[in-house]
Amino acid sequence: MFESWNERIKKMTVIDIGLVKLSVFFATIVIVKIFPELLNNSYPILIMFMIAFGAKPLYKFWIKKS
Repeated sequence: MFESWNERIKKMTVIDIGLVKLSVFFATIVIVKIFPELLNNSYPILIMFMIAFGAKPLYKFWIKKS
């Protein structure tokens, strides 16, 4: 399943990936408008999630050698 996804994502350009990021950003705004209590979490927990979810892509793109 993931192999086919990896093959399909190779067809995406930088513009396509940027558009995906923007759509996720605006979807997040909609979710926060619907559920404003999500913003009541403490910021250290949100920063921890950001670091945890961003660690693997950051490592694969910038640090890992082929």
